Amino acid sequence: MNPGLQLALYGPGRNGIRKSHHSSPEDDPYYVWSGSCTGNWAVALRPRDSYVDLTGLAKIRWRTKQTGFRELHLILKLSDGAWLVSDFADGPTSDWHEREFSIADIRWRLLDIQTIVEGPWFDHPDLSKVDEIGWTDLSVGGNTPASSRVDWIEVYGNPIPRRRLENRPASK
Repeated sequence: MNPGLQLALYGPGRNGIRKSHHSSPEDDPYYVWSGSCTGNWAVALRPRDSYVDLTGLAKIRWRTKQTGFRELHLILKLSDGAWLVSDFADGPTSDWHEREFSIADIRWRLLDIQTIVEGPWFDHPDLSKVDEIGWTDLSVGGNTPASSRVDWIEVYGNPIPRRRLENRPASK
């Protein structure tokens, strides 16, 4: 809903990501659902006009619901192009729940964005200039009994303006 964000889908299962909603119960939200993904997948959001500084007291809040053995992980794309996946994971629940977590408390692994598979530990990443922020459960979809759902995500960090490329001719 935020026009200042760009949505990107990654991985071999990206075409199975769906926006879903049910008429019952009446308060069922519109949400991103992974149940029909035939391969690993990831969803990421990118601010159009800025990077995000996730150092210091930066935090993230989200409202999610996972079923089966699905555990939702945070993913980040750094300004140098490296992708990271968090050791923090939000596990299965019987209903929607909100979770807030501090970025400073998270350990990171490299993420292969093509296959959505975690790699080795990545100690002390520079989170002062994050390009994209998203999530994955590192799994294929299993329809309703084994899937991840995200209703909303809030990021509390500091915007860092994107600079235009030097010596680039202005658009006409």
